Amino acid sequence: MMRRLAPICALTAAILLTGPVSGSAQDGAPSRPPAYEADLMRLAEVMGSLAFLRGLCEADDAAQWPERMQDLLEAEGPERAERLAGAYNRGYAAFALTYRRCTPAAEIAIARFLEEGDALAGMIATRYGN
Repeated sequence: MMRRLAPICALTAAILLTGPVSGSAQDGAPSRPPAYEADLMRLAEVMGSLAFLRGLCEADDAAQWPERMQDLLEAEGPERAERLAGAYNRGYAAFALTYRRCTPAAEIAIARFLEEGDALAGMIATRYGN
C-alpha cells in the first residue's frame, strides 16, 4: 500500500521544491494556468475522496490526506488554492453522501482512487516536474 502512495507523495514533494508554475502576468495581462491545471484539479478531487474513504475505513494513513492537500495548497499558492480546495471538497463530499460505514464497495473505490492518483501524480511529475 505504501508503494502505491509514493507517486502522490513524490508529486507533493516536487511541487513543494519547485513552487507553483503559472504564466506570468506581464503588462497587466492575466496569468495563464499551468498546462497541468486540469490534472492537478482531478488529483485534488481524488485526494478528497481518499481523505474521506481512508478515514471511514480507519486506514493508518487517514490523517495524512488532509495534510498532503494542505501542502499542495501552500505550494500552489493563493492563485489556485480556492479551486484546488473546491475540487478536494467535491471529492470528499461525494463519498460522504454515499457511505456511512466502510464496505467492500468503499474498499474497491479506495483501490481505484489510489491507482488513479498514482497515475495522475506520476504523469504530472514526469511531464511538468523539473
